[in-house]
Amino acid sequence: MEMEQYRKIEKSIIKKFRKTIWRPFINAINDYQLIKPNDKIAVCISGGKDSMLLAKCMQELKRHGQISFELIFLLMDPGYDQKDINIIKTKATELNIPLTIFKTDIFQVLNLKKHKSPCYLCARMRRGHLYNKAQELGCNKIALAHHFNDVIETTLLNILYNGQFETMMPKLKSKHFQGMELIRPFYYVKELDIINWTHYNNLQFMECGCEVTKKQISNKRQMIKQLIKELTTENKNADINILHASENVNLNAIIGYHQDKETHHFLDNY
Repeated sequence: MEMEQYRKIEKSIIKKFRKTIWRPFINAINDYQLIKPNDKIAVCISGGKDSMLLAKCMQELKRHGQISFELIFLLMDPGYDQKDINIIKTKATELNIPLTIFKTDIFQVLNLKKHKSPCYLCARMRRGHLYNKAQELGCNKIALAHHFNDVIETTLLNILYNGQFETMMPKLKSKHFQGMELIRPFYYVKELDIINWTHYNNLQFMECGCEVTKKQISNKRQMIKQLIKELTTENKNADINILHASENVNLNAIIGYHQDKETHHFLDNY
């Protein structure tokens, strides 16, 4: 891919997808104060469409934005096949994304543990390794490419399968890595618009490199995706309302809630 091609891709974010990608990206950063002057942010790259687009948006923000900050594009290899690593490296080069790659033994550890919830454990281990490496490189934040659909799907999963109202937060302070913070700049960006961006630019990205996930033909998140699709067919704002519900909680109409270690019940002050 020639230089003018990746410039064309960058331009498409600002022009063609200004309303659906660029503006929601900027709005989330502003609404939740995700980036501050002199931040050094590790953008975590998985090789998929979401993280690659986030990398390009962060590059564009650094180039055109009003805030001065630094970027590192961090690829953690948890034990991918070498062909998958090569695919990611090639695509990053084509898109002018300079990768910092480090290897871990996460897949090997998971195989030894035979954990009943490997995806949950894998996510926790990945997060720890990313925080550790980012901090080692002098970063104070890691940026993950979770998007709008990840957020609302997680909210419904927690309601329907865990019996609790809990969403995916736009930013979090790390409990185990002092001074480190996680941010999600794609909080308002919808997955369909990311897919449309890839199609418009004729881009193809690596599918999931995890053998466990590849074997899962159907899972709870896929069922939630289908449920949301059906709901938005009947009510076009159903997905947006799920997000709005998490910031519009009326404690006078809640039976109970907890904050940190404190539990509250409506009968306490009835």
